[in-house]
Amino acid sequence: MTEIIAIANQKGGVGKTTTAVNLSAALALGGKRVLLIDADPQANATTSLGFRRDTYEYNIYHVMLGTKTLDEIILKTEIETLKLAPSNIGLVGIEKEFYKNNKDRELVLKRSIDLIKDDYDYILIDSPPALGPITINTLSAANSVIIPIQCEFFALEGLAQLLNTIKLVKQTINRQLEIKGFLPTMYSAQNNLAKQVFADLAKHFESKLFKLGKDSYVVIPRNIKLAESPSFGKPIMLYDPTAIGTQAYENLAKSILG
Repeated sequence: MTEIIAIANQKGGVGKTTTAVNLSAALALGGKRVLLIDADPQANATTSLGFRRDTYEYNIYHVMLGTKTLDEIILKTEIETLKLAPSNIGLVGIEKEFYKNNKDRELVLKRSIDLIKDDYDYILIDSPPALGPITINTLSAANSVIIPIQCEFFALEGLAQLLNTIKLVKQTINRQLEIKGFLPTMYSAQNNLAKQVFADLAKHFESKLFKLGKDSYVVIPRNIKLAESPSFGKPIMLYDPTAIGTQAYENLAKSILG
């Protein structure tokens, strides 16, 4: 059965795209058939996998508009079992299109995914840093959601709003939606604030943190290689297989597969 995972947080700069790209790559390198859907108008997941705007004609905007199907826009990546549904800045215009024809607009992405989901083991969706119609579409299409939490000041600010949105989607549109887990990102064991943010997460959401063992939590560290790899158009495990960021995302994939 295909698992569809949204990566969501309305705060920007928390590691959503980094997680979407590198978790997708780790799962694919682990032998799974993976589709990464870039549903963010910034298209950072698309460029992180080496695609520029002039290298593809159609993108997720055309799918959500209804002029293309998902299988008509999918791109092959360097990893044989990882495919990409690209995005483009034009996706910002989809909200205006939705309001022209508002019938079931929250289910546009879900219906598109339903047509191709049996071709994949995992479908990951990179959401925009907002709680607008696009994010509602990603949550409506998903079985579960991963919430990256930056281990810095104001990390938990706005989390209640996101959790309320997830709860509302579950109650009204997508009853199977669950929180798969909270993922601490940009973590540094030498930073007291990072340790405090992690302690707060463990206090309130211990059962929803990713683990490798009974007392071994998955955290994504601050790592310069993670920051560099998108500019080379590669996931971290292809850019530097020995980086601590590579190990972290491989551990996240193991936790999900396990």
